[in-house]
This record gives sequence, C-alpha cells and structure tokens, in this order.
Amino acid sequence: MERTALTAGPEAAGERLDSFLAARLPGLTRSAAARLIETGQVLVDGKPARKSAKLAGGETVEVTLPDPEPADALPQDIPLDVVYEDNDVIVVNKPSGLVVHPAPGHPDGTLVNALLHHCGGSLSGVGGELRPGIVHRIDRDTSGLIIAAKNDAAHQALAAQLADHTLARTYEAVVVGALREDGGTVDAPIGRCPSDRKKMAVVPNGKRAVTHWEVLERFPGLTHVRCRLETGRTHQIRVHMAHLGHPIYGDTVYGGKKPVPGLTGQCLHAVGLRFVHPRTGETVELSCPLSGEFQALLEKLRRK
Repeated sequence: MERTALTAGPEAAGERLDSFLAARLPGLTRSAAARLIETGQVLVDGKPARKSAKLAGGETVEVTLPDPEPADALPQDIPLDVVYEDNDVIVVNKPSGLVVHPAPGHPDGTLVNALLHHCGGSLSGVGGELRPGIVHRIDRDTSGLIIAAKNDAAHQALAAQLADHTLARTYEAVVVGALREDGGTVDAPIGRCPSDRKKMAVVPNGKRAVTHWEVLERFPGLTHVRCRLETGRTHQIRVHMAHLGHPIYGDTVYGGKKPVPGLTGQCLHAVGLRFVHPRTGETVELSCPLSGEFQALLEKLRRK
C-alpha cells in the first residue's frame, strides 16, 4: 500500500473529489478514483467523503493506493491494418480510438494485445511485459502509422533512430482558424502542465520540441496542414498547434471542450513513416491514406 497526501489549493474550490484526484495522480482515472473513495481509501481532513463531494479549498486529502497487481498483456484477435511486415518489424495503420498498450483504465483491447495475437508472441521485450514491441506511441484518438519491433535488436536499432531523429514521422491535421503563414517551425519546450498533470504544455523547463508545419488547404475557420516531427514529445503536435493558437480540430484536451460530430477524436493522422531497416540498412518509406473520418471531413469542407 502507498499513502499519498495532497493539499487542495484555492483553485480546487468547487471541484468534485473524484475529479480532483484523477487530475493530480498520474495514471488514475476518475472511475478508479471513485472506487477508492467508495471503499474508504480516501480521507478529507481525516474523514471519509463521498465521490461527489465538492472541495472548498485548503483541505488535506489522503489517498491509500493499493499495490499494483502483476499483469501480462494477452493475445486478442483484434483486426489490424498491416502496412508493412517482415521478420524484424511490423507497421500498422492504427484506427482512432485504439489504445496502444495496456494501462490503468485500459487493461486489454489494445494494439499490443492485437500484435501479440497477429505475431504469435514474436515481439521484442525491451518495452516490458505490457509494452512488447512498442518503439513509439501515438495517442488513442490519433490514427495512422505506428511501428513495432519483433526482436530486441530491431527494437534497439529503431529506438536509436528515434533518439537521433533519423526515424521520420509525418502527420496531417485539420486545425482551428486561419494560419497567417503558409508554413513554419515551432521550437518550444514541452513538459507537464503545472496546473494539470494529465496534460502537457509549453513550459520553460521542458524538453526541446520541434515541429515543422505547412498549409495544404484553407477553409473558412479551419486549415488543413502537414506536420513533420523533428522530436517526439508526448502530445507534441497537439500542444504546439494549440500554442500557436490553432488547436487540432476535435481535440477536447487542448482545444474545444465538446467533441466534433463525425470525429472519434482529434483530426490528426500519421500519414508517413521513414526509417532505416535494422537488418538490411536500407531506407524504408511508407505512407497510408487518411482515415475515413478525416477524408469525409475534407470532402464536406470542400463542398462548402
């Protein structure tokens, strides 16, 4: 058991207790926080409380977190759109809504579970038992190309390419508003948001993050762009475009609060991937079409 004490600052006044905990304890979902409250594992100023209780600000919130249960990712027969595959690597066109690997709140039904079934257990172990084969991630509600390694040597080689930026990733997105220029570069450090630990933000002490972008099409109130990652920070494109004042269309975390009808998540798709093959040394360059939702949105915008 791990016991954690949090202080509810003035900014927490009026916030539900379960929301307060989920926002301040990394990896804890609101539903998991509610279960902790209901089982008496949460005390507010030394007393049990209801999950719907609202804080006034200034309270001490004590949380007893249970020890994590050992878990292994298990194979599951989930359809995959395989773009490239050989004995060393596999590249998949991930649909929006599919989580990459098991995590709190998503114990199964992930890309890892699907890869274990498809590859027959032949995935690298560098990422650990819950992330076999996973070299890099894309967000649950982002679609497009993601590469996984089938053995440790391939994984280490691809990870090195991520580190020195020779593994190149290209995205397309629809952003809110009209970008003034036709292209540019965002060079702004990214780290945890000081006011919300579940979000990332441009912060002075963050890690260097560089995104190159160019306009592909312009529509009233929206712009279709291509983005190339020079670095690969968590939520990088989403944070950088929001930093420019043009968040990704449909992004309820860094943009509008309401989902966009017809979109599973944010309108962001990994269209291109280039890497040096870990065994042959040859350059492999891959692309995939935009998701059906993305294409439907563009067609609708073009008809206006």
